[in-house]
Amino acid sequence: MDLLRTEDGIAKYYTVNPGSAFADGLHEYLASIAGRNVLTWKEATRRSFHLAVSCAVHPSMRRLDAPLMVMPHGAGYNRLVSESTGDAVSPAGLSRRELVHRGKVVPATIGLSHHDQFATLFRTCPEAVPRAQVIGDWCCQRIKDSEGQRDWYRERLGVTDGRRLVVIHSTWSEHSLLGRYPGLPLDLVTALPADEFAVAAVFHPNVWARHSWPTVLERLRKPMEAGLMVIPPQEGWRAAVVASDWVVGDHGSTTFYSAAAERLTLLATTGMEELDPDSPAAVFGRTVPGLDPQGDLHAQLLRAEREHDPAVLRPVIDSQLADIDKSGELTQRRLYEFLSHRGVHLPPQPPAPAPVPDPKPERRRPPTAYDVSGTVRADGSVEVRRWPMVTGRQEQTRGFYAVAAESPHALWSQSADVVARTVAVAEPAPPEWCLSQVPKWPGAAVLVARIDEASVVVWLRGILFEASTVRPWGGRQPDLDPLLLGAAVNLWLMHGRSGAELAKGLVLHTGQRTTRVVFTRAADDRAPAVVRDGA
Repeated sequence: MDLLRTEDGIAKYYTVNPGSAFADGLHEYLASIAGRNVLTWKEATRRSFHLAVSCAVHPSMRRLDAPLMVMPHGAGYNRLVSESTGDAVSPAGLSRRELVHRGKVVPATIGLSHHDQFATLFRTCPEAVPRAQVIGDWCCQRIKDSEGQRDWYRERLGVTDGRRLVVIHSTWSEHSLLGRYPGLPLDLVTALPADEFAVAAVFHPNVWARHSWPTVLERLRKPMEAGLMVIPPQEGWRAAVVASDWVVGDHGSTTFYSAAAERLTLLATTGMEELDPDSPAAVFGRTVPGLDPQGDLHAQLLRAEREHDPAVLRPVIDSQLADIDKSGELTQRRLYEFLSHRGVHLPPQPPAPAPVPDPKPERRRPPTAYDVSGTVRADGSVEVRRWPMVTGRQEQTRGFYAVAAESPHALWSQSADVVARTVAVAEPAPPEWCLSQVPKWPGAAVLVARIDEASVVVWLRGILFEASTVRPWGGRQPDLDPLLLGAAVNLWLMHGRSGAELAKGLVLHTGQRTTRVVFTRAADDRAPAVVRDGA
């Protein structure tokens, strides 16, 4: 709708037509962006307009007193929905039942995303072919035009310092990723090392409409506690596409758009049961590498990365989406043609690239407990891997536990080798807190308390250190996660190194990220007496 400019004297109104089982919340959402310009269906059918634009075709739209332009519902026309089409061979949006009423084609224009869709329309509803026009895909163009914002979107999602982003995409229906593998979000977020990967989820609006916002978030409670970010259905999914490194999806349009953006794409399910077998989406499902939800998810992502060749999918993408770079221009031109007789002239310049809005994910606090493994390399640097722990799911321990003092799970804390206070503004001060916690956690080898984003106090074997990250030349000072540093120090001790050696500093590796940490032992005139005695 932004292609219709208000500065050209165009007033825009919104309405929701009846007939959808997934309309819950839509009217309220439109009201939040259009205010009083949202009409009830009864009001909309009583008024006259110069143009009606729809993202899907429905027989009820014939009641609108306006020429109707319908758009592709997502990336092209692929899905077989007999409840809408009345048959098992016509893709939704191109069936005679949807497009024709009493022998008359209802839409004035049927937008296509590719020239090949003419042949499909000729097969399903030949009398509608003269009304069809290729307009490309403005949504896909905006994603492409937003590539320059990738770092900005990743920062908004907290994907920095070498972490890479895996985005789960699921459409709706029993054949979708969520329909087939509802536990995959939790499986994925707990299978990937937390310091190397971030995981976000994009779910079709119908998922939210069918189950309600509170219910969906309740079902996602455990994966969100383990770090999963959930992108709201209204906006942000396109930014997540731009920000992503891997995509784990299904036959939904958002997965297809991700592949079109050359993101590394894996399919947990293909949805072939509800696709037109001759559609590009079906070819897509037969071509994209699959993900075995029961297998080693981490290993499958890494293998797919090694084997990834975006050129393999390019012919499939190009058979679904045409004239992407001109989509905005083509769509806007057709929209304005409906209004030309009212003296509304086409803007002199094509629509400028407009970056998609920032992602604003739903997220919980960072995980408060990790299962840790790692090693000390020959050069003395420490390699750490952490996996978030989830209630009722813990499998065989990979190494040892590092747990936040704020964790509600007392059993994990009592079993932890590392305990850390992750809150910076708290009493008592970090050194006093560490000393006061020694009797409380007799099994802990390392205690850590945050000072600020880049420094902590560390207690080990009766000695207190202040530790801080080293800012690299030309770069920003890295953040220092108390639980991560505590895990690194514990690995250092487990491999026979001494606390005194930490005075020389420590190099910490987490995936692609390398962080240098300096340690300063408390001076005798500053250290509490128990530290001097223990030293």
